[in-house]
Amino acid sequence: MLMIRFQRIGRKNDPAFRIAVLEKTSGPKAGKYVDLVGSYNPKTKATTVLAEKVKEWVAKGAQISPSVMNLLIKEGVYEGKKHAVVSKKNLEKNVAANEEKARKEAEAVAAAAAAKVEAEKAAAEAAKAAAEAPVEEVVEAPAEVAEETPSEEAPVEEVAVAAE
Repeated sequence: MLMIRFQRIGRKNDPAFRIAVLEKTSGPKAGKYVDLVGSYNPKTKATTVLAEKVKEWVAKGAQISPSVMNLLIKEGVYEGKKHAVVSKKNLEKNVAANEEKARKEAEAVAAAAAAKVEAEKAAAEAAKAAAEAPVEEVVEAPAEVAEETPSEEAPVEEVAVAAE
């Protein structure tokens, strides 16, 4: 089966890639390729893609690697949603991190659900207690009685002091 994928070229610490059509079983650094359809330099972001050749090879049954597909979507050769790509080097680390993240999210969801259940129980108990409690009647004094009650402050009487 043929695959359109990156083939690394360039010096150490200076990567550059060919976009090549090659056998899926051959290594990424193998020198043999069926056809060269473009190149990509990640440092300078220089990209050359022969879109007609890519579409021709896809029509013949070649598959496109996710990384190359993301580049082709970015360049406008194809339309669609980009793929999530993880390098083999970081795969185990990312899988472990994703499992840890999923575990923490599950714990947070469980804690939130438990808190919600407790809040619902407390609300139900409060409603039940309120329903069973005797209702105290509040009696208001008539307005006429309230007006007749003496005020707390007594009127001040003026006392004349005789001057001697």
